[in-house]
Amino acid sequence: LNMKFLIVFVALFAVVLAAPAPDVEIVRSDSDVGPENFNYAFETSDGTKAEAQGELHNQGTENEAIEVRGSYQFVGPDGVTYLVTYTAGENGFQPEGAHLPKVDA
Repeated sequence: LNMKFLIVFVALFAVVLAAPAPDVEIVRSDSDVGPENFNYAFETSDGTKAEAQGELHNQGTENEAIEVRGSYQFVGPDGVTYLVTYTAGENGFQPEGAHLPKVDA
């Protein structure tokens, strides 16, 4: 049974690798990176978008950390556009999106 599973898995993996990748172009790309902050944004021709802003907090201390706020969106295999907004910092990565489960804090 394990050998059959392995053969099917390898065959499916080969089909995925052989599938033609769509031509995707970058239609917008902006960035500004400094020693204490950054921001970037990009968009591709397939509807993917991302942007983020980060700022260094507590500079020069042992609690120095970067706080990031951003978002990304993409079109899923089901044709639905998914949007995720997030913060990342001392409390970890905290994503939010209509398709994501809600977590009580």
